[in-house]
Amino acid sequence: MEKVRWGVLSTSALALKQVIPAMQQGHYSEIAAIASRNLEAAQEATAKLGIAKAYGSYEALLADPDIDAIYNPLPNHLHVPWSIKALEAGKHVLCEKPVAMTAAEAQTLADAGKAHPHLKLTEAFMYRYHPQWQRAKQLVAEGGIGELRTIQTLFSYYNDDPNNIRNIADVGGGAMMDIGCYAVSVPRFIFGAEPSRVSAIVEYDPRFKTDRLASAVLDFGTGTAIFTCGTQLAPYQRVNILGTQGCIEIEIPFNAPKDRPCKVWYEHGGQVDEILLDICNQYTLQGDAVSQAILNETPVPTPIEDAVANMQVIEAVLHSMRQGSWETVLPN
Repeated sequence: MEKVRWGVLSTSALALKQVIPAMQQGHYSEIAAIASRNLEAAQEATAKLGIAKAYGSYEALLADPDIDAIYNPLPNHLHVPWSIKALEAGKHVLCEKPVAMTAAEAQTLADAGKAHPHLKLTEAFMYRYHPQWQRAKQLVAEGGIGELRTIQTLFSYYNDDPNNIRNIADVGGGAMMDIGCYAVSVPRFIFGAEPSRVSAIVEYDPRFKTDRLASAVLDFGTGTAIFTCGTQLAPYQRVNILGTQGCIEIEIPFNAPKDRPCKVWYEHGGQVDEILLDICNQYTLQGDAVSQAILNETPVPTPIEDAVANMQVIEAVLHSMRQGSWETVLPN
């Protein structure tokens, strides 16, 4: 079976512990190389994971003609520049979320993608590939909860380490960029539309200058989305999707376990169905879906324009807090 040969930029913990092992289990994905600015770190990672090639620079990996595609899990401020370099080197790109630091920067990446129309470019929102989300979207689309009216999302964890990249403002730290991006992505995915305006309250950490608590309302015209995300709260995540005739509750919406079934509760007609989804790894599914798009020369499941739109809403949330009023979300 033909597989896409992937190269990984950096030895990030997410890549080494989650994404690479998952993609190695895929039917269409092969991790062929890892690059680090420290050759020893790359060699240690490749030896541990059984990967053939290690590079001591990102440039060397991009120059390898045997690499078809790049997975970019670099810090947020490096997503766009290195993804563009990968495109210019003739590589397909799967870039971690959030794809950019600003909507304008995301648009720069999207424009670079248009300049290389034969290459695939997409943002790594892995949750969308999980069957629990595909099922939820299907139920809504088929009218299973009546008219969709509101979506409520909670996502939090506790991290006050000053050396953690999520607490460093200059490289894209903060709650909205790290986990708020999911809370924005979810209603856009389920509504299949963009919010017209947002209103938000955001609290900043006095030491780190990053947003540590954000709550917002998104107005979709036909309904709303309400979310709270925080980086100094008890760890928790849950999504509720409510319509005029039923509701859907997703138990572990984002960090879906790879070793046990995921659970969704579907309430309709006075009864509650507990839906158990087959055990799977959403990172494996993501890698295979993008690899198949490359092999079959078909569109990626999520176009890069979606990432631009997500950043526009994130920016509107943060700007709403500064202005103290509703903020209009500008269309692409």
